[in-house]
This record gives sequence, C-alpha cells and structure tokens, in this order.
Amino acid sequence: MSGGTVISERRRTLGLLGLVVLLFGTAWPVMKIGLVGATPIWFAAARAGLGTIVSFAMLAALGRLRRPTRSDWPIIVSIGVLQLTCFFAFSLLGLRLVPAGRSVLLAYTTSLWLVPLAALSGEPIGWRRIAGALAGLAGIVVLLDPSRIDWAGLGTLGGYGFLLLAALAWAVAIFHARRHVWRLSPMQVLPWQLLLATVLLGLFAFIAEPHGRIDATAPELLSLFYVGVIAGPLGSWGATSAARALPTVTSSVGFLGVPVLGVVVSTLWLGEPVTAALVFGGMLVLFGLLLVVTAPVR
Repeated sequence: MSGGTVISERRRTLGLLGLVVLLFGTAWPVMKIGLVGATPIWFAAARAGLGTIVSFAMLAALGRLRRPTRSDWPIIVSIGVLQLTCFFAFSLLGLRLVPAGRSVLLAYTTSLWLVPLAALSGEPIGWRRIAGALAGLAGIVVLLDPSRIDWAGLGTLGGYGFLLLAALAWAVAIFHARRHVWRLSPMQVLPWQLLLATVLLGLFAFIAEPHGRIDATAPELLSLFYVGVIAGPLGSWGATSAARALPTVTSSVGFLGVPVLGVVVSTLWLGEPVTAALVFGGMLVLFGLLLVVTAPVR
C-alpha cells in the first residue's frame, strides 16, 4: 500500500471517528427531548427494538449476518444484559432527572470503573491509571455538587446514582469483552445482543412502568428515530470500525469527544446552564479519563 493510500485511509478512519463522536454526542440532548413525552423504560425498549431491526437489516445487506455459535453466547448475554439492557435503562432513568450535559459526562466515566475492576482481577494498573481514577472521582464529586443536593428525596441524587450504575454496567461488559475469545466480530453479534436487550427491556417496561407511554408526537418519534435508527446502529458500527483501524490510544482519546460535544450541544440547544461545578467537574472527569486511556498497557 502506497504512502498516499495509507494517509487517505487514515483520514477516512479519523473522519469516521468524528462521525461517531457527532452521533453519540448529539444523542443525549436528543434523548432528553424525547423523554418529555415518554417514560424511560418504554423509550429504552423502543430504542433497542429499532436498533435490532436496523442492525439485522444492515448486516444482511452486507452479507455478514451469521447465526451465533455456543461460544458466542457468553458475550451476547454479557453485553446484551449489561451494556445494552442495564446501560439503556439506567442512563435514561438518570437522564430524566439530570441535565443532559451532566448525564453524558457521568455515563461516560466507564473507563474510570475499569481501573478497580482491573485491580480486583490482579492486573497491574500503574500510577497513571490510579491518578486518573482519583481525578475522575474528584470530578464526579464536584459534578454532584453536594451542597445543592436535596438529601431528603431521590430527585437529582437518584438520577446521579442511575447514571453511575449505567457506567459501571458498561465497564463490566467491556471488562468481559476484552477477555472474551471472539469468533464472530463485535458487529456480527450486535443484532443478537440488541434482540436480547429488547426482550428484557420490554418485560421490564411492562412490570416497572405498566402505565408507561411514548407519545406519538413529532419530538418523541424523531428522537426515537435518531437514536434507534441512526445514532445507535450506525454509531456502533462506526465505533467498532474506527477502534479496529486506529491505535488504541488514538481511538480512546477520540471517543472522549462524545461527552465534550454532549455538554456543548446541551448548553447551546437546550439552554442548560454552565455552572462552575459543571466546568471544573467536567474538566476533572475528562482529565482523569485522559490519564486512564493513555496509560501504557502492561
């Protein structure tokens, strides 16, 4: 492959990474709008259902749709339950109570939770990952702004808890995915993972939100279409492709653009206030994440 071709391919991949950041970063304020006329679990189930249809259709059109083997089912169950079912449900429950900018910052603290998981497994973690986790934790405390929390009720405090649980569930799924021996590619198992999440979220919605709803109005339907048909499946495909083509550090740092863009769009579009806690807490979280994702792997 010539030098010019290599440079062109790298630019194309970086452009794809930028598209992923755009899709995932804008998804949070879009979901915030959708939740005005929808209950969280029903919205999550509908999002997963649309993603299932699109991902099956996309892989079938590419000729890459495959039936999972027995060895594929552990990762299907792990990611389907933790990264999709739990992350979708917890993040939307939190997003309903917390501004979109803060929500995306807290939900994307996933890499921070991988540090204690790695330590518990006996993996050497190094000083940079420890420092990053501590900086991120300090940022979370600042973001929570304890002086303004109503400790007597759930409210915003419960929303923060849901978002941190979402990040933890995603971290456990990533921890398993890194140790799984893959037979099918991550994209080939995605439709099956989404199908499992759709079933589980649908059952959960019937139980937890028996009177839940999704209003058939333009904001709710457009929000669902964006996250379920465009941002979810296409973003997942783009993220997988970019992560495989780029060095790990490059893709990891690039993905930090998602919470940054989420905060910017939420501020400009939704008019969410820019407070000192959001600025300084967000900077600490991003600095911590940067330390963690750029730490050398031992």
